Amino acid sequence: MSSRLEILQGMLAQDPANTFARYGLAMELANQGQHADAVRQFEELIQNKPDYCAAYFHGGQTLEKAGEVEQAAAMYRRGIEAARRAGDTHTRLELEGALALLP
Repeated sequence: MSSRLEILQGMLAQDPANTFARYGLAMELANQGQHADAVRQFEELIQNKPDYCAAYFHGGQTLEKAGEVEQAAAMYRRGIEAARRAGDTHTRLELEGALALLP
């Protein structure tokens, strides 16, 4: 039986542009504590789909868990701009809140 991680990696091997699989892989890596790998996946997703607003939020959260507070702040700021462009008020407010809570 394949793990969720293996399934998502397989999906991406077949279709590297699959945003659902890329986001799922990033989240799975983050949940497993593989922060650097997760951030790389979030960045890849953002590079290919700059208005995928949730990637900025969860990417920032992952950076925070890795102790990279300045990088997390930068990710949140980029996400706020992306959410503005996309008209995604809900995610923009979440990103602003996360940025405000940083030390």
